[in-house]
Amino acid sequence: MKKTGSARTAKSASRKVVGETSGPGDWRKETLSNVRALIKEADPAVVEERKWKKASKPDGVPVWSHYGIICTGETYKNAVKLTFAKGAKLEDPKRLFNSSLEGNTRRAIDLHEGDRIDGPAFKALVRSAVELNVSSQRKRD
Repeated sequence: MKKTGSARTAKSASRKVVGETSGPGDWRKETLSNVRALIKEADPAVVEERKWKKASKPDGVPVWSHYGIICTGETYKNAVKLTFAKGAKLEDPKRLFNSSLEGNTRRAIDLHEGDRIDGPAFKALVRSAVELNVSSQRKRD
């Protein structure tokens, strides 16, 4: 997998995505915005882009990457789902993962209206995902 851009690219990509958001103007949009800020605090070099545009998701799905996908953020009627691409390989001492627990690869965090995420624990999870991506890249080089 190739390196995903510089800090400058990450900054402009995040700005672009924030401006493009035309999804729900309710708690889900606010939750996704809060998560976006936490991810950026955890990894200032993160690149955010929109992928997988389709009729049901015309703006696509926010995807945060650094040497590979860290996580995605999808909005549903009753939840915001943060899916970590390699979540099954990450330690989760604060037990943030509460969805997609049965698989061997991904893990997800479902946030519902009124839920608060543990910021320090979430940022630690993001940093662990980045470290895993970086170490996987080094093994390929």
